Amino acid sequence: MDQPTLAAYDAAAHEFAADWHAQPPPADLHAIIRRFCKPGLTADVGCGSGREVAWLAANGFSAIGYEPSQGLRDEARARYPGLPFREASLPELVGVPDGAFDNVLCETVIMHLTRDLIAPSVIRLLSILKPGGTLYLSWRVTADADQRDAHGRLYAAFKADLVGGALRETTPLLDEEATSASSAKTIHRIVVRKAEKLGI
Repeated sequence: MDQPTLAAYDAAAHEFAADWHAQPPPADLHAIIRRFCKPGLTADVGCGSGREVAWLAANGFSAIGYEPSQGLRDEARARYPGLPFREASLPELVGVPDGAFDNVLCETVIMHLTRDLIAPSVIRLLSILKPGGTLYLSWRVTADADQRDAHGRLYAAFKADLVGGALRETTPLLDEEATSASSAKTIHRIVVRKAEKLGI
């Protein structure tokens, strides 16, 4: 993960968490999960302060949240003490087992990576899915050139085919650009199903 971005989340974790939890619920994301994901073990990679992990757990999905920011993990554990939140960072996801999850969510995270790490991160997200599992991936769209916000968070500018190239061995289920119901930002989201067998 981009280190200035990680430092920004650690420095202002409570403020970021308060802002996210004050936003409207992401009804569009929840509808997509209900439509494409089967109940089962679900990883939320880059889970922030745990909002979606809590929703998953309340809606029939056994969920684990993975987050590189210590500050945000602390916020998640304080808000949802009964749910599991663990340290892991893209692209490596050290300690996250291969082929373990029925569903993987990575909601508005990969734009915080430098472009050279985006495709390897997508490939790693696929690797932790079971055969036939579902990956939901989204990122905030930034036009023209990389940007940093006032906190120092990186928003990488890249085309969707950078992600698509890492998803060649999957079945596409959804690919769209939309306005997030929660943040009101423009995002691109993709849902794919991992092949049941290698080469299929």
